[in-house]
Amino acid sequence: MNTPAPDTEDVIRERKPLVERRLHPVTPFRRAWAPVAVVAGWAVHDPNQAQEQLTRLTTTALLIGLAVIVPAAALYGFLSWWFTHFAVTETELRIRTGLLFRRTAHIRLDRLQAVDVTQPLLARVAGVTKLKLDVIGTDKKDELAYLGEDDARALRAELLARAAGFAPETAHEVGEAPVRQLLHVPAGFLAVSLLLTGATWGSLAAALVVPPFLWFATHSVWTVLATGVPLLGAAGASSVGRFVGEYDWTVGESPDGLRIDHGLLDRTHETVPPGRVQTVRIVEPLLWRRRGWVRVELDVAGSSNSVLVPVAPREAAESVIARVLPGVTVPSTLSRPPRRAWWCVPLWWRGYGLAVTDTVFAARHGLLRRRLSLVPHAKVQSVRLTQGPWERFRGVADVHVDTGANQTVTARLRDAAEAAELLQAQADRSRTGRREARPDRWMA
Repeated sequence: MNTPAPDTEDVIRERKPLVERRLHPVTPFRRAWAPVAVVAGWAVHDPNQAQEQLTRLTTTALLIGLAVIVPAAALYGFLSWWFTHFAVTETELRIRTGLLFRRTAHIRLDRLQAVDVTQPLLARVAGVTKLKLDVIGTDKKDELAYLGEDDARALRAELLARAAGFAPETAHEVGEAPVRQLLHVPAGFLAVSLLLTGATWGSLAAALVVPPFLWFATHSVWTVLATGVPLLGAAGASSVGRFVGEYDWTVGESPDGLRIDHGLLDRTHETVPPGRVQTVRIVEPLLWRRRGWVRVELDVAGSSNSVLVPVAPREAAESVIARVLPGVTVPSTLSRPPRRAWWCVPLWWRGYGLAVTDTVFAARHGLLRRRLSLVPHAKVQSVRLTQGPWERFRGVADVHVDTGANQTVTARLRDAAEAAELLQAQADRSRTGRREARPDRWMA
């Protein structure tokens, strides 16, 4: 008897075995610091008791302690590395970790929106790098640390290719997408911009004035140190820290989004995924305006990327914004609130402004440090109108636009009739924008 040929749906396809890979062999040295960090954290949490314990230790006890802690830290680093595996399947990236308590992270490739490459200073010396994965719907980034530089680039290209919809057998052939440079911030340009930032001088003045004042008031060294050290740290972070972090800032365009490379000691390679930008802010500090400089910040859904351009001439910054928000033109003129808004916010009402175009809802606030927020209509999740008692008496109202990045942009102190009309019109524009928006796909 002849048996019928099996239907194609009933054919069991031969699947390739899942190949799990380990991280770079230098990883145990990084993870061996965890037990040491626990001891250091205990010492910082209770310095008095830690000092008492150290004074009681003899040389022999100290050597015995080191003989126990160092091998234990090394063993912990080795075991944590040995029991960490990752694998790329047709639909997801699996990361399996844990010695006693097993944890397996299943990262769906269709939910992957960015793969950032980070190289701390010691990692650059060792020739390794860290991959950070931005996934839609999660606040915390999963990461693979550490991988060899060539392996990290190859894995990043494969993940982005599969996230773009390429077949698994062709994802390896796609390779890393080419990059075309759009903007580069010279080191001297960045240094001058930091010197012209009010926050830099404000934090430095506080660090120089407050500690002497506390000394004359209390004559307590501990009070001066407890206040002065954080102030000095804040001054350093707002000047030297920003310069080190934003050094050699380069913005490039690739099919998988905008690439941002920066950092003097720790190099970071970030990706602004296409279609995921919810809000763009153009920041103008007071001392930058005569030079025509601006800073561009972002709100990206599910991502921590927040700076697009640290400083640039306005024309260059707007050309980059046009690549992030295709078809969007930054409004040149904005309408101010009515003069009766003076009674609600004296003087500062002049810093508010509003412009609504066919593509964006633009609201400005700030008198000394201006911030112009641009929200594409397709990214508006909800629109609200609020009106307090005094605003109701003066005939003005606020219109709030909520975005997918859990942020709100507000058009303040608009005429009440204008605000009510704006509320309805913006709801219609948002529905139309979402219906006509292009899909958020990579490498389109």
